[in-house]
Amino acid sequence: MQQSDFFQSVFQVVQLIPYGRVTSYGAIAAYLGAKKSSRLVGYAMNASHGISGIPAHRVVNRNGMLTGKMHFETPDRMQELLELEGIQVEDNLIIGFRDLFWDPSVELAL
Repeated sequence: MQQSDFFQSVFQVVQLIPYGRVTSYGAIAAYLGAKKSSRLVGYAMNASHGISGIPAHRVVNRNGMLTGKMHFETPDRMQELLELEGIQVEDNLIIGFRDLFWDPSVELAL
């Protein structure tokens, strides 16, 4: 799979993350059959800024940390967007991450 095809697949999954829920780079990579490509999912999220309809703010690291926040318009924008959806963030960490976690491998299983 070429990088641009992989990015498009990532974007399609990210568009399915429900409002008020979050997932991780690794969960998306695993769902796409590329378990060791979580970093590439991160690159896709960086490339998604400016593309309408890609809620990149809902993708965080495996511990619920806002590791991608520096790639938003401002360092606080990712947290602001999450908080608008009712997600609490403290010290760059999502409060109740396990309860808010959306696993595409489970949620999108056939």
